Amino acid sequence: MKVYVIGGGPAGMMAACSAAYHGASVTLLEKMDRLGRKLSITGKGRCNLTSALELDQFIMQGYAGNGRFLYSSLHAFSNQDLMDFFQSRGLKLKVERGQRVFPVSDQAHDVVQVLQQELHKLKIEVVTGARVDSLVPKGTGFRINCGSRQYDAPRVIVATGGLSYPGTGSTGDGYKWARNLGHHVVEPRPGLVPLVAHEDWIPSIKGLSLKNVQATAYQADGKRINSEFGELLFTHFGLSGPIILSMSRDIGQYLHRTGQTVKIVIDLKPALTWEQVEARLQRDLNRYARRHFANSLDDLLPRKLIPVIVGLSGIDPHQQSGHIKKDERRRLTELLKALPVTITATRPVEEAIVTAGGIDIREVDPRTMESRLHRNLFFAGEVLDVDGYTGGFNLQAAFSTGYLAGQHSAMIS
Repeated sequence: MKVYVIGGGPAGMMAACSAAYHGASVTLLEKMDRLGRKLSITGKGRCNLTSALELDQFIMQGYAGNGRFLYSSLHAFSNQDLMDFFQSRGLKLKVERGQRVFPVSDQAHDVVQVLQQELHKLKIEVVTGARVDSLVPKGTGFRINCGSRQYDAPRVIVATGGLSYPGTGSTGDGYKWARNLGHHVVEPRPGLVPLVAHEDWIPSIKGLSLKNVQATAYQADGKRINSEFGELLFTHFGLSGPIILSMSRDIGQYLHRTGQTVKIVIDLKPALTWEQVEARLQRDLNRYARRHFANSLDDLLPRKLIPVIVGLSGIDPHQQSGHIKKDERRRLTELLKALPVTITATRPVEEAIVTAGGIDIREVDPRTMESRLHRNLFFAGEVLDVDGYTGGFNLQAAFSTGYLAGQHSAMIS
């Protein structure tokens, strides 16, 4: 059986390998000049391959939308299978906080290299610079129109990714072909993406990272959207960092649906109760009673954040700390336990780590990744309407759906 794979990312490379393992002759078409360009930059270049969670917790904890669709693919090629795949080929892995799995080298390029070496070992034909213009039915298979070249493909796996990081080749091509073939595409939108804030003080602390904070998002009517504990980053436009990325999908949906803003409150001292924070604040103000208020918070806050808190408190920065009144102290405590940030938008989908939305999974058989509308057409990876949280879940979904698509595309029916 001859199989063509379109897309040289994690899903496409694994699909090509899997099809070859199961007896197919495989050609992999990639429009960029090299394979795995997005994979090479994932996880800030470190590549969070997967999560070491037990498989029965994977779907429940790892996926924001349509996670159950992955049941068959995760059982066909699990996170443990993925780790074994790389380690058996010489790539040492490590498990970090939150069960996140990385190469010991902290080099995403090493992950790409293992996959490329496997493609070479399996004698898979790799064609780079192959920009596919269209995919049209031909008999029981398809014709792939690729510039001046055409390929008659008995079976095709589309693994072209989403819309995030278009410079790496993810420009939504697969959505267009799927629509032309009668598939519905759920509107692509940012999945894991930084958030844009209204407050004018935020650019002044860009680059400040806060660890061990609690961020909670609320709708305009006060209803809680979600909450995360961990690390947060201030940027020139708003908020980013692991917990913000994890929260962004649900926040983005609300923003898109209502057009209203979202309020995020940041608990800078989540390990302490309100009363404990107020008592701690009182001790510090007493300890530095003769200092100016603006110089009395060094033990409590990062230096970069102090001018912001002082400004928001409305307290005269030159007032002696020992003269701070009870109502002013309570106002300070409120800021430390619930620093408010108004979210007006997400950053564009092109800046998202992963794309939410994509080919409607109701039109794809989860047991095989084959289209329910066209026999011999398979989909894998981010092109599908499945997305996960941070922590390696999106890459695992790409590898697992790629493996399953490759396996079944090679089967003789």
